Amino acid sequence: MTDSPDPFAEVPAPEQLPAGDPPPMPSYPTTPGAPPISYGYQPGVVAPMTPADERLWAMLAHLSELVFSIIAPIIILLTFGRRSRFVEDQAKEALNFQITVLIAAIVSAVLIIVIIGFFLLAAVAVISVVFSIIAGIKSYNGELYRYPITIRFLT
Repeated sequence: MTDSPDPFAEVPAPEQLPAGDPPPMPSYPTTPGAPPISYGYQPGVVAPMTPADERLWAMLAHLSELVFSIIAPIIILLTFGRRSRFVEDQAKEALNFQITVLIAAIVSAVLIIVIIGFFLLAAVAVISVVFSIIAGIKSYNGELYRYPITIRFLT
């Protein structure tokens, strides 16, 4: 049987160490399968976001419509929604609007058969871009924005 050092042995005070050496870190036994213990890690605790980060992610939830449509608000809602009520609210609002735009685009695409669908599809695209830009600017200024033409699926 080998003698292993006691992981709970007393760590010397910093003034008792030679100059320039960092204090030794105690090694605590871990449970198999448990995440490693590190500074700042607390299981189940989510760190809040700074106001600047909140505004940034809320704006990106709205402006992501221009590139990623429905996917980006879902990702932002699931990743940052627990850390900020403002980001959660604005990501839900953006997602509701994108679902409404998708429904309007599908209806417009079906109505292309009757020619009016071309005009409706163009109107849906323009309204979607304009409202998303307005929402992005408002949310970056820290204001709660509500789209005027939206079916509220998520509340």
